[in-house]
Amino acid sequence: MEVILLENVDKLGDKHDIVNVKDGYGRNFLIPQKLGLIANDTNRKRLAEFIRRSEAETLRKHDFFKEIAEKLKDVTLKIGAKAGTSGKIFGSVTNVQLATALKEQFEVDIERKKIELPEEVKNIGAYVAVLKLHPEVTAKLNFEVVQE
Repeated sequence: MEVILLENVDKLGDKHDIVNVKDGYGRNFLIPQKLGLIANDTNRKRLAEFIRRSEAETLRKHDFFKEIAEKLKDVTLKIGAKAGTSGKIFGSVTNVQLATALKEQFEVDIERKKIELPEEVKNIGAYVAVLKLHPEVTAKLNFEVVQE
């Protein structure tokens, strides 16, 4: 079964790709989850319209994400964590905690998937995370893990 993808799907393809999948996977997962459409003649003709809308949406969001990147450029996010006497924290700081702290401290709502930690955060100290807000807009987020 050929399917037009409406979203990026890991290990399958990118948005607007036409991929060949097993019938059950397309019928029972991709189509009900609104991740794909059957690639019949009608939908293939509508594909150009999907791409045009998607590009317009991406352009509109580009300026919004640039504003967020500028807002977060010179700030330091504080994350509280329980730690032992040696400075090693119990557990680790994840992108979920960073997303929550961004929303609480700066009222910026960023998906956790767009936050990348280049190293594991297991000690108290200063770190840098990379925010991939848009294919053309990335920002560095300085954050500090402090003891609660």
